[in-house]
Amino acid sequence: MTPLAGRLPLMTNPIPDARPAYRTALDWVGSLAAGVRPEQLSDPTPCDDYDVRTLLRHLVTTARRAVAIAEGGSALDIPTISTDVADHDLATAYAQEAKRALDAWSDDAMLAAEVTVPWGRITGGQAVWAYTSETLVHGWDLAVATGQPSEADPTVAEAVLVAARRAIPAEPRGGDVPFAPPVDPAPGAGPTERLANWTGRRR
Repeated sequence: MTPLAGRLPLMTNPIPDARPAYRTALDWVGSLAAGVRPEQLSDPTPCDDYDVRTLLRHLVTTARRAVAIAEGGSALDIPTISTDVADHDLATAYAQEAKRALDAWSDDAMLAAEVTVPWGRITGGQAVWAYTSETLVHGWDLAVATGQPSEADPTVAEAVLVAARRAIPAEPRGGDVPFAPPVDPAPGAGPTERLANWTGRRR
């Protein structure tokens, strides 16, 4: 299943400055990565394309791509799966790359600057939002796969969910909208799970 930050349309920022939300999402996923046990690395995840190992390696890639975009490079030059990280170093590598991503976007002027992302030209602020979205969705994948708490900060997740519903149409899905059809949320599902459901994820 294609990650959330695959091809989102140009849109206004749902969060005036998404960097605090991005930090919250990165910190949450960092704690999840640190909680993965070695025997879980081959387990499946709700993201059909990845087991736990490859999901962690993709998460490293998402942070690296955020750095590349901030620095004016091409995110597509970075492989979808970061195979250069050993299994026992995945959590540490993710924490390091997350810090690099936050540092790369520390300049306020970056938010209004036009940047190149895999799906086109948008503002830096929109790019940070998109990577916040992808981080939350894949964090939910990782949490569900490894039996960890699967709800991120509800304020952040709710804001991203509202924006995702505006940015990603319910139909059609597939092709230029590279997501499976939305899944009806379970009763009592929190905003992170409902965000994942909107991108076609199910437990």
